[in-house]
Amino acid sequence: MKHHLPDKWPHTIREINDLPDEQKCAIYQTLIPDWIYDQFGIDRDTLTINDKSVIKLRCPHGSRAMEMSVFHQPGSRDPALYLNLADSFLGQLMVLLVMMNDPYSPRYNVDIDELGHPTNLGTSSRNHHEEIRAFEAGLAPGQIRSGLRGFRRAVPVFEEFVGRMGHDLFLIEPLSYHNAIIFERYGFGYTVGRQEMENIHTQFMPGGSLHQRLDNRNIFRREDAWESIRGRAWAIHDGILGHPFTGFHMYKRINHNAGVNTFPHGAW
Repeated sequence: MKHHLPDKWPHTIREINDLPDEQKCAIYQTLIPDWIYDQFGIDRDTLTINDKSVIKLRCPHGSRAMEMSVFHQPGSRDPALYLNLADSFLGQLMVLLVMMNDPYSPRYNVDIDELGHPTNLGTSSRNHHEEIRAFEAGLAPGQIRSGLRGFRRAVPVFEEFVGRMGHDLFLIEPLSYHNAIIFERYGFGYTVGRQEMENIHTQFMPGGSLHQRLDNRNIFRREDAWESIRGRAWAIHDGILGHPFTGFHMYKRINHNAGVNTFPHGAW
């Protein structure tokens, strides 16, 4: 499809969405890293496996957002790659959500509660039984499966996409503590929240208020949780802050590392 790419790319998601279907689909296809095609055997020209579509793209005319799901096989429940982008109010590019799931790994139903209602990543309700299973399997809050470990390889692909749109940076909102730390390590900085992240680190250290709340009352608040990124993330997901982990805004400037590290020497 690459021969359908326009010479000059639009500057916003809204403008891409208003292009003819052939052109906008070709542009959004560039967001799929080459290794995704290779790993799952997806035909690059038809975006199919065994002649069945495995790409779902939602980018209606007039919309300021797009959603793309890439599945490892037709009819799969969960995408191996999910990407949700939108224009910010100031015309900047914002990543609302990005997920990479290993489709061959066990699934943990943390996304639905015991009654079958969506948990919205644990913000509206929680499935404690499935969260415990996910925790014990080494997953982080919000993960339904193990990750593909492909974020590092995906960042340059996305930076190229952003650059071709004429931007020099993009925005993202970390949904959990571990997301923020991972983004830091890939060169992201904060527009809002760095001081709060540094305060969280301080309070998790011995003598801090969060450290004192690690009392082994449940599996998510083990006394040693402060020592690891994942341990802190689960404790925060469990409400140890006294309020939700929200209000953090980060940015990534193309080909630039912001050099932020709010959890020095923190292990996963």
